[in-house]
Amino acid sequence: MPASPTHRNSAAGTATIKRLLPGAPGTKRLVERFGDALVCVRYRLDPQLNRRLTTVELLVEERPEKPEKTAWIRIAYGETELRQQVKEAGGEWHPEHKLWRLPLKAVRKMKLEMRVVADV
Repeated sequence: MPASPTHRNSAAGTATIKRLLPGAPGTKRLVERFGDALVCVRYRLDPQLNRRLTTVELLVEERPEKPEKTAWIRIAYGETELRQQVKEAGGEWHPEHKLWRLPLKAVRKMKLEMRVVADV
């Protein structure tokens, strides 16, 4: 929400004078208050109001990263140039399947949809 003319953002126009990680001297009270959600504490100086401000950075959400979708593709032994391009695009050779595993985005970008192997 943007600050209204009557409400001044207290942290705007301030300079950070100290940044502390949880557990450092000066953070005990805030660690007790915010627990594991506390990422860091910043002390700021507001020269206009001649005040020191304390701000905290909190972790508000944590969730696993979505795995990148991949596809298995077949490249013939003699297609060395294509094989090199697939390597550069992040492809990995899997000798047990005798196939390459490549991010689906790269498969589409390189127009290799016809080489995708469905049953692995």
